[in-house]
Formats: sequence, C-alpha cells, structure tokens
Amino acid sequence: MPSTLLTAVSWVSLGVAFICAGIVLYDMFAKGYRQKMFIMQWVWPITCLYAGPLALWFYYKYGRRSSPKWQKAHKEDGEYGEMVSTSIGASHCGAGCTLGDIIGANIVFLLGLQIAGMALWSEYIINFSLAFILGIAFQYYSIAPMRGLGFKQGIIAALKADTLSLIAFEVGVFGFMAVMQFVLFPSGIHPNEAAYWFLMQIAMILGFVTSYPVNVWLIRRGIKEAM
Repeated sequence: MPSTLLTAVSWVSLGVAFICAGIVLYDMFAKGYRQKMFIMQWVWPITCLYAGPLALWFYYKYGRRSSPKWQKAHKEDGEYGEMVSTSIGASHCGAGCTLGDIIGANIVFLLGLQIAGMALWSEYIINFSLAFILGIAFQYYSIAPMRGLGFKQGIIAALKADTLSLIAFEVGVFGFMAVMQFVLFPSGIHPNEAAYWFLMQIAMILGFVTSYPVNVWLIRRGIKEAM
C-alpha cells in the first residue's frame, strides 16, 4: 500500500497536471490560440497530464506559436529547430499512447482482467492495443492533411511514421510499470489509487525519453513529418 506521503505527493502532482491541462485548453479555446493542426489541440493538454508544468512551459514557448492567431500577430510561421520539432513529434506520439494507457488500465481494473494471476500482463496487451490504435489515429490526422493523402494512403503513411515511435514510447512506459509491480509494490498497486497515476506520470516521461531518439531517426529519414 502506498505511504501517506506518497499519496499526498501524488495528489499534488496530479492536481497540478490537470490545472496545466486546463490552462492550455483555456488558452486555445477561450483565448483563441487554436492550433493550426487540429490534432495538436488534443496533444498539448494530454501531454500536460504527465509532464505538468514542463509541458505547459513548452506549450507557451513553442506550441502557441503554431496558432494562426499568434502567427498573424507576430508575422511568423512558427517553424522550429530539430530538437523542438522532434520533441513535439515525440509528444504527438506520446499523447496517443498516454490516452491508450489511461483507458486500458481502467478497463483492466474495472473488469478484473488477469493473466497468470497478474493484471500487469493484461495491461500490457490492452494498453498497447489501444495505444497503437490511438497513436496511428493521431498520426493519421497529422500526416494526411499535411501531405494531402486519402484515407488508405494516410493510414499506410501513419503506420510507417508512428509504429516504431509508439513501440519505443511503450518500452519506457512498460519498463517502469514492471518496476512498479515487481520492485516498488510487489503486493500490488491499482488505478483507484492516486500513487498509481503519479507513478504512471513518471512512466510516461520515461516513454517520451525512449521514443525521442527514434523520432530523430524517423524525421531525418523523411519517414515522419517534422512538426
């Protein structure tokens, strides 16, 4: 069972993350800084759910510059260097994976799904399946409009651009989930506990780290569009 201190820290971290996501949503929809690329209006707040203030800072530093309102006011096109562009690309992939992991973990918990007496293996299968579907969908709505592709060609391009990236992201997430299960809480920790989601925030940050070099390679090879 998580300690009282860990639970308190977890609630603070989760609360800050939701506030950051709310600030981004308010800025985009109430203040008019909607993203030129529709799917990024999902990506930025979802990234805030695990990266919190860091994601919020990154949004105001770079993400806001992708809005037509900002570009019109500053007469700039919002293009970035390789590091920023790759970071946004990794966040884009990570948003689909994060959403899949959140939904999957709750499905496994609510249905009591286990394999070999453990929920972890069920989470791996369901989380990855949902992360793959959502990750490809996120990439489709990014790459198809940029390249002017039809549905079939867009899906194929999305599969090429995002499959390795999302696998790399989940390597980081699933690796830390194993640490959660076998090292930190061998007696079990569940999605109805704040500490679980705090640790998942750490897992998703690690997922970003493991997916970053893959995104560098994909973008340099022209397989994935620079964001």
